[in-house]
Amino acid sequence: MANKTKPTNEMKLIFPALSLNEGFARTAVSSFVGLLDPRMDELIDIKTAVSEAVTNCIVHAYRDTTGDIELTVRVYADRTVYIKIKDRGCGIEDIGQAMEPLFTTHPEEERSGLGFSVMESFCDEIKVTSKPGSGTTVTLRKKLRTKL
Repeated sequence: MANKTKPTNEMKLIFPALSLNEGFARTAVSSFVGLLDPRMDELIDIKTAVSEAVTNCIVHAYRDTTGDIELTVRVYADRTVYIKIKDRGCGIEDIGQAMEPLFTTHPEEERSGLGFSVMESFCDEIKVTSKPGSGTTVTLRKKLRTKL
């Protein structure tokens, strides 16, 4: 997933895994990516994917504790947007199972289990790495259309 060229711009944020910061993350990423003048549908796709990834950190990674979310956004000359969302929470035992549509670890909370499916549908590529007890990293890639 890593782009071999040097990014033309990069942003890094660290913020507490609090539900009010989901909107902050979405807004920060959309403002940063907005510098590329993306199409509205592309910007909505990115905002939605970031929202899902950050919400996963807030709801699942730090379920019985608190912690930070690290967010990195890189843009490249070819209009590729790379987004990394990282937590140091509980981690995921079985990534394959977690990425199955409708899978949720907490069905009693009426969770839909569609977070990863949503991310996959709005991005060109998604990669999830995790180690139980050490956290999870979600990387997203989306190539924006060339401006006319």
